[in-house]
This record gives sequence, C-alpha cells and structure tokens, in this order.
Amino acid sequence: MRPARLRLLTASAVLAAAFLGPAAAPGTALADTPAPTASSGSDGEPPAPTEAGTSFRTATAVRPGQQATAQASTGDYLYWQFPADTGDRATVRATVELPDTSARSAAATWRIDVYDGLRRRQACRYGSDRATLPAGAPSVQLTCHLRTVRGWAEPWSNDPLPGAYYVRVTAVDLGASDSGLPFRAALDVSLDDAGSAADTDGRLAAPLVQGSAATVEPEDGWSSGWWSARWLWTAAGAALAALAGIWGYTLTRGGGRPAGVPGPAPGHRP
Repeated sequence: MRPARLRLLTASAVLAAAFLGPAAAPGTALADTPAPTASSGSDGEPPAPTEAGTSFRTATAVRPGQQATAQASTGDYLYWQFPADTGDRATVRATVELPDTSARSAAATWRIDVYDGLRRRQACRYGSDRATLPAGAPSVQLTCHLRTVRGWAEPWSNDPLPGAYYVRVTAVDLGASDSGLPFRAALDVSLDDAGSAADTDGRLAAPLVQGSAATVEPEDGWSSGWWSARWLWTAAGAALAALAGIWGYTLTRGGGRPAGVPGPAPGHRP
C-alpha cells in the first residue's frame, strides 16, 4: 500500500505543477520576457532643430549636415550657430519661403550674415549672401562660402578662427506694409576639409566659443593644434635629402683604382 500511495502522491504533484506552475511563479515568467527598451532613433543623432534664436546669446545650435527650419514673421532676426574647426571650409545655405505671395505689396531684400566666435562678420569668398525677392516670387535662396578656418592668425587680420560661428537671416529694405507677414526659413551647413595646405604653425589656446544658451562642438572634439600634415612633409623632405646626399657621395668617390694602373712599389711609404 505504501508504494502505491507514494506513486499516487507523486503523480498528483506533477499534475498540480503542470497546471499551477505559470500562475504560481509569475516572477519567473516575467524574468524570461525581455523588457522593452526606448529607441533613440535609427542613427542615434539628435533631431534637426525646428526653431531659431532671436539674438547671439539665444542662437540655436545646428550640426553640419542637418537642415534646421524655423517659422517667423517678416522683419524678425533668426540666429543659428555651428562649430567650425581648423582647416574647415564652411558653406552656409538658407532658403526663405513666403507662402502668401498675394499679401506682399513690393519686393524685399533678404540677407544672410555669418559671424565668428568674436562676433566679427566674416566676408564670403563667393556666393549670393544678399538677394532680392520680387513681390510675386514664393522663395529665395542665399549662399555664403566662407574662407578656410585657420588655427592661428594676427589680431588685425580678421581671419576666421576655430570656434562657434553664428548665422543671421533677416529681411532688409522691407516695406512698412509687408512687415509681419509669416515666412519659413531652412538652413543647412556643410564643412569641407581644406587639407594640409591650410595648416599653420601656431594655434589658439582655446576655441572661440562665447557663452550662449547652447554650446557647439565638433563630433570628434576640437583639434589639439600641435599635429598637422606638415610634420609628414618635413620628415619626407629630410629622408629625401639624406638619400640624395648618399647618392651624390657614391657618384663622386669613384670605383677605386682604375684598371691598368700599377699599385705602389713594395716598401713605398706614401
């Protein structure tokens, strides 16, 4: 009787575990299920800004390669800022769209200005940084190709230096009746590397980044300034000079005594 009763109790325990196991151990079931994680986007980069600042201190930060947008009223000042490091050649493009063309009574001139970290206006190498929008035209595009950013420059030279750069878009020569009309602006910044031709020996102690609502910095950080491709050119030039000296020595020292010339007599002392 005892073995039969033991087998019966064992079978009952197995059936109870089979039916009550999932309900009796909720912690185990939840532990086996992976917890959902928040997604940070396909590329992990922050989204492009959809607004702009109204002054230098409130300028909105935009990363090179993004397209920033903003909506404002005609007559407002829109400010953005982006980082530019040594050897970068920045190209700034802005597109202004006015949806209601029938409400405008006259043509308006739009302008894009770029300032460095010291808030000095930087001249464009080429591009249309000032354009007139006719009364019936829906949009206008402004472009400014900046000079190459230098690692160091004299204070009087006004050369572009590494740091934050501010972009301002606004309408000038605007009629009084056209002020306050809504418009939409889009801005994109691209950076090209100028190469070793733009390298200099000096460097700044720190990039020109003044205090503002947003802080800009390149993705890989600011360059240290002590390393440049000029070190490679210097090393290559030294190696070529050494090889040229060895080659010239082999040409001038000759191949020894010419054939047919007798050697010194025995016991002769030169």
